[in-house]
Amino acid sequence: MDIEETVRIKGEQAENNFRNGKSCAQAVLLAFKEESGLDEQTLLKLGAPFGGGMGRMRHVCGAVAAAFMLSGIIKSDGSKENRERDYELVRSMAQDCIEENGSIICAELLKGIKYTGGAKPEYRDEEYYKRRPCPALCRSVAQIAARRL
Repeated sequence: MDIEETVRIKGEQAENNFRNGKSCAQAVLLAFKEESGLDEQTLLKLGAPFGGGMGRMRHVCGAVAAAFMLSGIIKSDGSKENRERDYELVRSMAQDCIEENGSIICAELLKGIKYTGGAKPEYRDEEYYKRRPCPALCRSVAQIAARRL
């Protein structure tokens, strides 16, 4: 399979994962289950606190945070000696996300969408998916990760 086909598939998987009830972070992590070497339950647990821009605080987008986690899982050896390389990869993915989506900050990505506050996730129905850019953002971020990783 060529890279563009992989990019397309990862994007579709992440968007579908989100539309099927996963958080933005979980949606992107699960799209890379095979590459990560981790099982689905571990990925779900790992991504659980990152949705909604870190626990619904609208900080760094959970999908973006997941891409950063994947860079460590897939590309890093965890050593101090290679930390600069790890940081450069994260910075390049962040820049790609900013160029493609305008920001990596959840509040900026969801500008104009009412914020209810608190930790309770919003109820999801068809209107939720229509008014939010999150499914497309999950797709975009997964595609960026697929190109970079």
